[in-house]
Amino acid sequence: MSGGVYGGDEVGALVFDPGQFSLRVGYAGEDSPKSEIPSTVGVSPNDAPSGSASAHAMETDSNATAGATTATSQQIGAGPQEKNFHLGVVALAAARKAKETMSYVRDGMIEDWDVFEKVLDHAYKNVIQSEAELHPVLFSEAPWNQRAKREKLTELLFEKYQVPAFFLVKNAVLAAFANGRSTGLVVDSGATYTAAVPVHEGFVLQNAIVKSPLAGDYVTHQCLNFLEQEKKIEIVPPYMIGGKEEVKMGDPPKWTRRSNLPEVTQSWHNYMKRQVVQDFQSSVLQVSDAPYDEDSLSTILHYPYEFPNGYNNEYGMERFRIPEALFDPAYNKSPNAHSMMSVSHVVTTSVGMCDIDLRPALYGSVVVTGGNTLLQGFNERLNRDLSVKTPTNMRFKLIAANGPQERRFGSWIGGSILASLGSFQQMWISKQEYEESGKSQVDRKCP
Repeated sequence: MSGGVYGGDEVGALVFDPGQFSLRVGYAGEDSPKSEIPSTVGVSPNDAPSGSASAHAMETDSNATAGATTATSQQIGAGPQEKNFHLGVVALAAARKAKETMSYVRDGMIEDWDVFEKVLDHAYKNVIQSEAELHPVLFSEAPWNQRAKREKLTELLFEKYQVPAFFLVKNAVLAAFANGRSTGLVVDSGATYTAAVPVHEGFVLQNAIVKSPLAGDYVTHQCLNFLEQEKKIEIVPPYMIGGKEEVKMGDPPKWTRRSNLPEVTQSWHNYMKRQVVQDFQSSVLQVSDAPYDEDSLSTILHYPYEFPNGYNNEYGMERFRIPEALFDPAYNKSPNAHSMMSVSHVVTTSVGMCDIDLRPALYGSVVVTGGNTLLQGFNERLNRDLSVKTPTNMRFKLIAANGPQERRFGSWIGGSILASLGSFQQMWISKQEYEESGKSQVDRKCP
């Protein structure tokens, strides 16, 4: 594949980075994705009368917040099976009767292909705003992605979207590239898992991948238990609030319920509650520099936080206690806590499963990426724990981008760099190659 076709500035390659939390979409060569589309999708029955004009309409809300995707509610199908799909931040957050939430991703892999197609349609129409036939596409994938799913994605993009060229890369490899490394150990802590993935010269060492469920969703669950069960705080999502009054610190909130609210489903209400808890999580929580110790933390400053309904209070040691389980599973209250590994244990286990000759290079380039690593103090604590555990005859170095966006979008940025390199242009699977060899071409050209 000649670089002359896709290497110019007129028609740029697209980079798609699907994850458990969101799908990052944008043009290769840019610093950050153009949009981030939630992996959670709203689905509601279509109540429009059969044959009406509204049954075939697509309504778009362009008032999306900065950094968020344009929202779309799309009605598809015919007859009693017709459903509305609410895609994007704004449409998903709108209260609608009988709207359920679901995700098309499971364990980092695409599971529901019909819904995934709706999200891709939305991305091309409302984010890229260009024809799919004009842009080669680079997709990231989980290191443990299955062969059947890789081939299905290849077939979908060439057959339905008629892309001119396609390439598939492991997201850990892209995260390493984004940090200037082709060899290293990538620590990816996202929504559902924390994984240590060894990368050697741009190839993932599959037999040494180690995963732990101690990640962002786990911390969110612990926050929810702390707020509702320990502190007896009622978490009220913003959609329910019509008005509120200012109250003193620690006093019960005074708020009024919004009138004319539709009867929402439990799954959608829980999703909106999690949004509030995740904001609390990112604003208040902090990882302690050393193993959690109540005596040493008893004098720390308390941090205030106000909930959407006006209730505000200050939080002290619990800010450090909740995320401590990421680094010390002894603080994990789950029934199967004994089988879960801390972040540092995941790293040392993965390195120990690699060839002894590779271990110095892996310890010397531990790359940190993923949204869960944005917790304040995460990198400092990981650096401390691994410095203690690294063998004395090896040099340890933790590599973490300074900016939160670079860590959050690490694999997308790596894809943006890779797809814009002139030396990469002959690597694409072209439409002609696909037509000659079929979807199995992805297994030969994309390691």
